[in-house]
Amino acid sequence: MLAVETRAHLVAGGDYYLGPFSQVQISPEQLEDYLEAVWAGEQALTPVERRGADGRLEKLAEGFERSATLTAQVEGQALVWNERRLVLRSLRHAQAATAALEARLQKAQAALHALTERKQGKEVYTEATALRRAAETVLEQQKVQGLLRVTVTEEVQEHPIRKYGNRPAGTRLERQVTLAVERDEPALQKALRRLGWRVYGTNSPVADLTLEQAVLAYREEYLVERCFGRLKGKPLSLTPMYLEDDRRATALTRLLSLGLRLLTVLEHVARRQLSEKNERLSGLYAGNPTRATARPTTEAMLQAFKDIFLNFVTVGAHTYCHLSPLSELQHKILTLLDLPTTIYTQLAHSPNSS
Repeated sequence: MLAVETRAHLVAGGDYYLGPFSQVQISPEQLEDYLEAVWAGEQALTPVERRGADGRLEKLAEGFERSATLTAQVEGQALVWNERRLVLRSLRHAQAATAALEARLQKAQAALHALTERKQGKEVYTEATALRRAAETVLEQQKVQGLLRVTVTEEVQEHPIRKYGNRPAGTRLERQVTLAVERDEPALQKALRRLGWRVYGTNSPVADLTLEQAVLAYREEYLVERCFGRLKGKPLSLTPMYLEDDRRATALTRLLSLGLRLLTVLEHVARRQLSEKNERLSGLYAGNPTRATARPTTEAMLQAFKDIFLNFVTVGAHTYCHLSPLSELQHKILTLLDLPTTIYTQLAHSPNSS
């Protein structure tokens, strides 16, 4: 997304972009340069907060800005623009990455200690070189190189052998290798402080998009991939590959795209209503009726109506209709969608019923 050619194309068209850089575009060394001022206490960090469903402010991230002047060729014309680079640390991502790193360290330490455990049927390392190679393999597998210090010690003991029969006296060498492991705390602290940091780029002016607004906007970004997933999954289940006629495949895709738009609109309306009322919807999750959400999906709301049945019973010249009564959750969903309950209740009324 943030390849230089893509950014230049957007700038040339008078558009704005916002997205994260990959490690190719912003190398770990360049990120470290950006963060040096933070480590030195010379760079203040701007907090990014969002008010939760309970009304309290939650700190999501913190960061600062740098700028760069970029040049590129677009259709033979030189293009120059200023790019804002937002150096941000996601608190949740940092916490998750810290927990993952701690888990890898513990697994690596356990695996390293197991290398020299003596068990029946287990290979015993008698050479320091082989043990070091095995230890390096463990560090590489757990991605903790440079964070653990591994010390391999080799002891050689001589045991005299007495002369026995035709066997001359001699000396037998017995080698024993041991392994010690400890955490490299300075290196570990440096690794921990880098977790959660990432650089985002935008050409939008600060007046139109502050650092805080950029973070919140990116977190709420529209993901077109989710729409593709909905088309191929339930309830739309798009499978035009089973149609031999291309016109029928096109027609099916267009028809189901209407259903996709309906799913999207219903979801947007429900979430907007909950946001305006500062409420959460509970009862959508099977087995956990108290779990509430402010961002229900249309699929989950439709699932709440699966147990509605309309029954017809004919007795003589009269036909009677019976509709399952709407639950409190179903009433709530219809209210969120600004739909009257009569779209269901009117089904139970028939001119032949009494």
